[in-house]
Amino acid sequence: MFGIHDLTLFVVSGLLLNIMPGPDSLLIMTRSATQGWRAGSSAALGIGTGTFVHIFAAALGLSAILATSAAAFTVVKLAGAAYILYLAVGMLLSKRGDGVDKPLAIAPLPLRRIYAQGILTNVLNPKVALFFLAFVPQFIDANAPHKALAFLILGAIFNINGMLWCHALALFTATTSARLKLNPAVTQWLNRATGGLFVWLGVKLALAKQH
Repeated sequence: MFGIHDLTLFVVSGLLLNIMPGPDSLLIMTRSATQGWRAGSSAALGIGTGTFVHIFAAALGLSAILATSAAAFTVVKLAGAAYILYLAVGMLLSKRGDGVDKPLAIAPLPLRRIYAQGILTNVLNPKVALFFLAFVPQFIDANAPHKALAFLILGAIFNINGMLWCHALALFTATTSARLKLNPAVTQWLNRATGGLFVWLGVKLALAKQH
């Protein structure tokens, strides 16, 4: 239907790819651990919105510019790396309060700002755009009459499945954090460890090469 083939393989592959850790997963886990599952879900919704931006751009052929223009790829890549490093700095500079039992001095963000963080973290990663250009067409028949429609359908399926995983991750992280009741010192260490991972991911994105 719609020129789509091997749909089951596409769904399974998509789920496995979504489970792989990256900037999106780390953002969801960090927000869930520090502000609860609603914050994590807000980040997940932002990431899902950003993914739809990539899907529509790829379906319309806009993402092909990133695949063919070194200048465009570099601009988006560096912007994305800078934003990820900006998030990392905030985590690395977080401090505890004066008292032993005081929580981290990370100001809780409004859900709308966390949602915006999710969008930017995803949209400013050109690798996501190139991923859709490389992965999705493999499941569309060469003779499909409406390739763009087939691309949008597969992209929506991938994103919905990804959102299910992201919301489950947010709930699991928030629940686990609440049950463990980590003291501020351990929470601060985890936050800085996550910040360190964001630094690595930001540098990795900045050094990424166009394929």
